[in-house]
Amino acid sequence: MMDTLEGLRYGALEERLAASGVNPVHAKPLFNAVQRKLLRGGLSEVEGVLPPLQRWLDSEVAPGHCPIDLVDETPSSDGFTRKYLLRLHDGAEVESVRMGFPGRYTACLSSQVGCAMGCVFCATGQMGFSRNLSAGEIVAQALHVERELRKDTGEQLRNIVMMGMGEPLHNFEPTMDALEILTDTRGLNIGPARVAISTVGYIPGIQKLARHPKRYSLAVSLHGASDAERGKLIPINKRWPLSDLLEACREYSAIKRARVFFAWTLIRGVNDSDDHAHRLANLLHGMDAHVNLIPLNPTEDYDGQAPDELRVRAFQQIIQDAGLPSTVRQRRGIDVAAGCGQLKAKKRSRLQRY
Repeated sequence: MMDTLEGLRYGALEERLAASGVNPVHAKPLFNAVQRKLLRGGLSEVEGVLPPLQRWLDSEVAPGHCPIDLVDETPSSDGFTRKYLLRLHDGAEVESVRMGFPGRYTACLSSQVGCAMGCVFCATGQMGFSRNLSAGEIVAQALHVERELRKDTGEQLRNIVMMGMGEPLHNFEPTMDALEILTDTRGLNIGPARVAISTVGYIPGIQKLARHPKRYSLAVSLHGASDAERGKLIPINKRWPLSDLLEACREYSAIKRARVFFAWTLIRGVNDSDDHAHRLANLLHGMDAHVNLIPLNPTEDYDGQAPDELRVRAFQQIIQDAGLPSTVRQRRGIDVAAGCGQLKAKKRSRLQRY
């Protein structure tokens, strides 16, 4: 897909204007109109958009807006979580989620259509991989969530998490370009410290992220404390085993001087025992790590259940007693299938029945 206004970094927008003979000073009102005022049209009415810029916008060489349309929108009974199924220019569909509570709203964004990682309990992984998203398609999701949030609550997004459909580090450059746009002070102005990037252990991406100039939080999905256990849940563990993954995480932590967040999806009878907790604690011993425990979000294609609350708390206590900070992630939006890929999977399942 060609560049769109949503997907142009500020510097890239200046370059595009200059290449067309337009003074780059016009980048500021245009970037502001798209990224802060969230306009998808009517730019001629925006203060500061002067005739030379409008002529460029009307020309054939100017990029247009990213085509993105709402297909389905589902609010959760918690009153805060809302899931969006969005259609892109080629008919592909991705999901974005608004979650949080007043004063701390977060957008969970997709980076790919489907996913190549194949995690067995993940609805997106069960779909397979179709294609990467462009920077503009990633940014357009955030702008859609922000637009709806302002309309519904009058508030603005505080956090971005790249934890939707796809493996963001498998689509590295477009994801980094999108985050540069979203963290730009002239746009949504989401602080880099309020951005988290989730990976299932794609080591080349972790190594690149360690050397990237921005310091985003790194969240790594573990789910197993041995290669045998983890490999049953996360197939890429066969390519990048735990020892290599943890070494890459230590390198990231040393270079960025930052804590690594490790996600552990708790599945009843699979990885939720006291023994699993002790082995996880030993695995992360000596690392600057935080463990996020996530009771399983059920999917139609995976026969697994979340443990009860007492088992979750017992698991967490072992982690904390070992000196590792740990949080039990609230399962927001279960009633709207807020896990990655679940809304799209539900739609596909409905269509297959007819």
